[in-house]
Amino acid sequence: MTAFDTSAPLLPEILSLHGKWRNNKIAIICGEDQVSWRQFNEATNRLANALINQGISVGCNVGVVMSNSLEMVEVLVGIMKSGACSVPINLSVSNDALTAMLEDADAATIFASEEQRDRLNQYVIDRPNIKIISLSNNYDSFKATGSIENPTLLIEDDAPLNIIYSSGTTGTPKGILHTHKGRRDWAYDLAIALRYHGAARTLFTIGLYSNISWVAMLSTLLAGGTLIVHKAFDPAEALKAIETHKITHFAMVPIQLQRVYEAAQNSTYNLASVSAIMSCGSPLHAQLKANLFKLLGDTVVIELFGLTEGVITTLDPEEAEGRMASVGKPLIGTDIKIIGDNDQEVAIGDTGEIVGSGRIVMPGYLNRPGATKEATWVDPNGKAWLRTGDIGQLDADGYLYIVDRKKDMILSGGQNIYPQDIEALLIGNQAISEVAVVGVPCPKWGETPLAVVVPHETSNLDANEITTWANNKLGKQQRIRATVLTSSLPRNANGKILKRELRKKYESMFNGTI
Repeated sequence: MTAFDTSAPLLPEILSLHGKWRNNKIAIICGEDQVSWRQFNEATNRLANALINQGISVGCNVGVVMSNSLEMVEVLVGIMKSGACSVPINLSVSNDALTAMLEDADAATIFASEEQRDRLNQYVIDRPNIKIISLSNNYDSFKATGSIENPTLLIEDDAPLNIIYSSGTTGTPKGILHTHKGRRDWAYDLAIALRYHGAARTLFTIGLYSNISWVAMLSTLLAGGTLIVHKAFDPAEALKAIETHKITHFAMVPIQLQRVYEAAQNSTYNLASVSAIMSCGSPLHAQLKANLFKLLGDTVVIELFGLTEGVITTLDPEEAEGRMASVGKPLIGTDIKIIGDNDQEVAIGDTGEIVGSGRIVMPGYLNRPGATKEATWVDPNGKAWLRTGDIGQLDADGYLYIVDRKKDMILSGGQNIYPQDIEALLIGNQAISEVAVVGVPCPKWGETPLAVVVPHETSNLDANEITTWANNKLGKQQRIRATVLTSSLPRNANGKILKRELRKKYESMFNGTI
């Protein structure tokens, strides 16, 4: 008896089928450019086949150092279809961090926007065999070498699809690895939670290297919707696009939503097309959430808490009343627990570290088995759960509330900033004896890095000069807001710096300032 193939298709096959059955529907709009699903399928097939022809397929990591564009979407999907693994780099990191990430991923091929090409010089100087495909140079000719036919290679479920780096200007950065099956399932679950559908028209204002953009991108592509890609964020342009393109969905961090809300107060743009938006990256404060409900309606704003590593909760707008501070409940098929310092599950209402499990969790960090082990909690039954490093509590109805962060990560404008990277730079200054970097509240960014420095006794440090010196060397998103000079840092009996005390001491430092 002949058996039917009932295996679930991965994203490359799903998107190719969109090219067949949604052929004339618009897939992407970027400025004056727009392409249909048929054209998008052909372009990504060409790119995939060109890569395969060069031996770049399963087992290869491909760097993507690009700003938002039609071509960047083509590149990300083309790499996916080739079976290779994309490594999109956050453009705001320093050149040293960019090089460290590409080295860690061992990227032998890199796609680059014209304005980013020179940043790769440090990486390629000792690597004569690195292939750089630049939009201004050889992108079109490279793509033209590939066939428009769907690639025929077999991609296994556990083949790596992409690597997104969490941080790093010093040391070894952490690459968060996701597989083809994991990303497909992730897109399915998120598309349900965030209410995507085939008629979705999604606005992108955050770099497509960001996992925030990947949420919206893969959800829209999976559903067969339309991507409207902006090169950068501008609140007035976002409002204009919503009216012009009848935007239904978008994902933004709270600082962007605040700017959109403020711009909308002096405009008459029609926003009625918006049906669901995602707020993520940092807490959406209750007043801003209420303001957005008034602007967009009571069933539109969905707050998401999550890690690129894979634990996600969402708060449905219909359930927000009376629990505006909550980040909701786990995605379908995902489970979470709260564990105490003794690694035992705590009672409802008690605080502890949030751990999660489910099909969307990463298989691990690239080249970092120690970091993967450190991020793992094993329950009494032997099941592995992902430690989030975030402190939270569940109420009696199962809604999650974020209380604090166990890790010292700073969330500034939706970007993850790791203090130890900044501290490693600052301590390299011979005039500095000790340093601690903490996140303090900031009206504009949610949090901003503050450096607390103990000078060497013989130095004559100027706080402003240290701030300027450090910011000239740090990535854009890592820059410190200010430097405070002190004679000592608070420590416990074991010599560990008590950062909680520093955050409390300086928590009002930037109140009322932008």
